[in-house]
Amino acid sequence: MNGRAKSRGRPVNGVLLLDKPVGVTSNEALQQVKKIYQARKAGHTGNLDAPASGLLPLCFGEATKVSTFLLNARKSYHAVFRLGITTTTGDSVGEVRRQRNVPAFSKEEMVRVLALFTGVIEQVPPMHSAIKHQGQPLYKLARQGVVIARKARIVEIYALDLVSWDGDLLEVILNCSKGTYIRALAEDIGERLGSGAHVLRLRRLGVGPYGIEEALTLDEVKRLGDEDRERLQVVLRPLDSALLSKPDIRLSEDAAFYLRNGQAVMVPHAPVEGLVRLYGRGDEFLGVGQVLGDGRIAPRRLVNL
Repeated sequence: MNGRAKSRGRPVNGVLLLDKPVGVTSNEALQQVKKIYQARKAGHTGNLDAPASGLLPLCFGEATKVSTFLLNARKSYHAVFRLGITTTTGDSVGEVRRQRNVPAFSKEEMVRVLALFTGVIEQVPPMHSAIKHQGQPLYKLARQGVVIARKARIVEIYALDLVSWDGDLLEVILNCSKGTYIRALAEDIGERLGSGAHVLRLRRLGVGPYGIEEALTLDEVKRLGDEDRERLQVVLRPLDSALLSKPDIRLSEDAAFYLRNGQAVMVPHAPVEGLVRLYGRGDEFLGVGQVLGDGRIAPRRLVNL
């Protein structure tokens, strides 16, 4: 019974760039698209909160093996923070916790404050997050009124640019490392300004090599499912598109054979360190390899197409 259940659906391999709508959780969006594709296996590449919209790469089949690299990739956002109000969740969904007046600032002062949050910073994850405490997600404990002490985490804000600022609305574009909580960033900036703040609107613009301009809306995917199922396959990105920042290595037939059997292989002129994209004969993508200290390349995450 379990074996038959696991084999339900058809084999689909590739990455779909979805423009997730507001009000839908990442998992709900994933399950809807997975059903449209009738796919056997699928996963997303990092949670995007229900009140947020934007880029959510969905990995199907063998692409789930490279999803970790997208989860760890840089991300960019367009955010609007409302100053003067803090909420229980750090966004517009939560209840108002405190209201304060917004001090008068010049544009130069606002830019200086934002600069304080650029670079390597510490963040305390919000209670309304998926981080687990003794097996329980923090957001479930938060709903019960339980508050757990959280350790600060190191994240990096590569860019934090002021788009506009009008009264109590602060609009920014930011590029950040994995694990960055935009709600925590809004609250920290608000405290620095002396007014408090929460996220009013949030849209994810980029994940690793992918941009929102390439994404399909959920309605567009549904329309393809109803009217043009052949194009559903066409719009999928190849597996190696998630790894274009990594050097590529072309293997001989013999080297590819040994690598597929779990053995490290010697490759002339290979990079001295790091992860590499591996290709066999005919530009067949084999997966991800790790350059070892002795110059050999070991299999790190291989795919089977």
